[in-house]
Amino acid sequence: MVFAKKTLGQHFLRSAGALQKIVGAAQLLPADTVLEVGPGEGVLTELLLKQAGKVIAVEKDDRLIPVLEQKFAAEIASGEFELIHADILEFSIFNFQFSKKPYKIVANLPYYITGQFLRKFLQGTECPPHTMVLLLQKEVARRIVASDKKESILSISVKAYGTPKYIGTVKAGAFSPPPNVDSAIIAIEHISKEFFTGTDSYSSFAKGGGRVGEAGGFKSLPASEGGTPFRKGRMNEQEFFAFLKKGFAHPRKLLASNVGVTSATLKECNIAEKARPENLSLADWKHLFLFLSYS
Repeated sequence: MVFAKKTLGQHFLRSAGALQKIVGAAQLLPADTVLEVGPGEGVLTELLLKQAGKVIAVEKDDRLIPVLEQKFAAEIASGEFELIHADILEFSIFNFQFSKKPYKIVANLPYYITGQFLRKFLQGTECPPHTMVLLLQKEVARRIVASDKKESILSISVKAYGTPKYIGTVKAGAFSPPPNVDSAIIAIEHISKEFFTGTDSYSSFAKGGGRVGEAGGFKSLPASEGGTPFRKGRMNEQEFFAFLKKGFAHPRKLLASNVGVTSATLKECNIAEKARPENLSLADWKHLFLFLSYS
């Protein structure tokens, strides 16, 4: 038995029920390739191998490499399992030709790398996974899903690439050693770059429709119905996130103050004058960004 290393933020999941929930959320098929992050002692790995065609596991802790090599010697020999000794934040997915076929990520992440990990596999690659199933700090998981309808820069950043879903809470006692807070399983499904690469040639605002933060909102219209040609082609990711960061610079302040626009501009965009950043959905942020960029 290997003891968890505090410097790596290790907490080994022991709950059979939670492990099954993680595997179930991944919706694995025999043809699937899974990138497992932090396999630990291989408890989850064993379940993944029963359902997926291939599992590639990336483990940073050098103490666990011989343990995993011995435990999965047969699967390594058959090609069903590949073990990589590396830091996931420095791991290059291009070495494994993930760009040529879809793959899924299953990860029990150390809390302190969550933000960097999400940026790497969502924003930082041209070949993101199709699905991610992640075990995160519960508070962070709830912020990503934003089930209370209060958006954050984190939730909007994730939703720009996929659809997050809250799978379930995992109590601290399910881990060895137990962390100081509860965790949660989330799935991010239908991951793609379509939000940025898809054509949004014509967009307009519904006359008399509700303002953002109230009932109603934006409506897309074709040119034949009075749509305005904002842009064609790819929307710049860096510019959009810079705008988003500016918008959430002071979350409790009014949106108009954060982005420096007049009430007339907000009215033109069907945004409530008193709207705060948390009131805008992903679609609302995109429409506002395009309006300010191309008006």
